[in-house]
Amino acid sequence: MQSGLVLPVAPTNRCSDEVQATTSDEALVKRIAARDAGAMRLLFGRHQVRVYRFLVRLVGDRATAEDLVSEVFLQIWRKAEAFEGRSQVSTWLLAIARHKALSVMRRQVHEQLDDRVAANIADHADDPETAMQRASRAALVRACLNQLSWAHREVIDLVYYQERTIEDAAEIIGVPANTVKTRMFHARKRLAQLLAAAEGEGALAA
Repeated sequence: MQSGLVLPVAPTNRCSDEVQATTSDEALVKRIAARDAGAMRLLFGRHQVRVYRFLVRLVGDRATAEDLVSEVFLQIWRKAEAFEGRSQVSTWLLAIARHKALSVMRRQVHEQLDDRVAANIADHADDPETAMQRASRAALVRACLNQLSWAHREVIDLVYYQERTIEDAAEIIGVPANTVKTRMFHARKRLAQLLAAAEGEGALAA
């Protein structure tokens, strides 16, 4: 299959649209295993944005993330029959995406997110009183996130940005749930330390 075959297309009529909207991801994967290109396009349309955002935050490069998205869905097309239904299709997709991101990262010298991608990461927990304070705080959080290790940044992305459960994150990463909890604890602790240090330096500079 060529990557172009997975691009979503407009439904031919309203009835078709309604049928597609009620088709589960699991049913689509079964149809993809039978080489149904329409099901492939629909699955791509549903999940490609989430997979892309997950990848771009991990690899730190938009073009690379776009290429990896194509690779992820190409693998779905080729290996759909291997899906056993023991997890959600979305979890399976993110696990494949993570594996491909790791392959890319092993070939890179640096693991930090670049400034372009970091600028797009939102700080959902922050609620400052003014727009200026909000922008300043968000920039500070982004800078501190960049300093986290791959393992810590990964669990924060999955749990907070992808809104996955601890169990889902454990399955995607391939570690026990307790390991994810431990990494989350250390990631939050390290992030708090970095924020405190950065805010202290800012106060001294002021």
